[in-house]
Amino acid sequence: MTTNGNRVEVIYDIETKRIFDEIVGNDPADLGISIVSVYRREVDGDHNEVKGEMKSFWTPDAAGKLFGNNLFFEEMWPWFEEADRIIGYNSFGFDNPAMNGIYTKGDFTKLKHFDILEMIRLSFGHRVKLDSVAKETLGQGKIAGGLDAVKWWNMGDPESLASLKKYCEMDVEVTTKVYDFAKKYGKLKFKDRWNEYREIEVDFSYPVEVVVEEKAPTEVQMGLF
Repeated sequence: MTTNGNRVEVIYDIETKRIFDEIVGNDPADLGISIVSVYRREVDGDHNEVKGEMKSFWTPDAAGKLFGNNLFFEEMWPWFEEADRIIGYNSFGFDNPAMNGIYTKGDFTKLKHFDILEMIRLSFGHRVKLDSVAKETLGQGKIAGGLDAVKWWNMGDPESLASLKKYCEMDVEVTTKVYDFAKKYGKLKFKDRWNEYREIEVDFSYPVEVVVEEKAPTEVQMGLF
């Protein structure tokens, strides 16, 4: 939803309660989501950030583990529904189907999603870990991994949940910086699965909106004969 001529972008990441070894099948929706961290911002036509806000939303199952005023899943949906672009990393293959398992208003995957990993795959032909892209593009990597997030959730004490929240929000920050770098410079850098340095071109621009002008109907001249 464009606001005052600015686009609304939402960058998000999720953490799960379980790993795939703990479920039957490979549906991310069966893993359960512990926390969703979301950065909502407005950007102008030159992609300068006008304002932004980070929030984290917990599963209702966390209510007994948390202290203080915390946000839960049902409070986050307006941020996604109003966005002009929802940005994630591996969101097509993981985050989106997992979110679809808790979205009660329709099909979450039909919202305006943009997956950085999918753009890398289309350009490079292979999948690349966010940590590798962040290290080579930004000079910083992730602070932990998915297994740590599951461990912190299972431990459930305030200190562990604080670590879980920090990790999820840091992943959102890293994803945002990677996206902004690609948007500005049209390229990303990483080491591939063979530890070879790569630099690829990417196009993260918004599709050009074509305005079709309505023409007045042509008057038909009736012949005399």
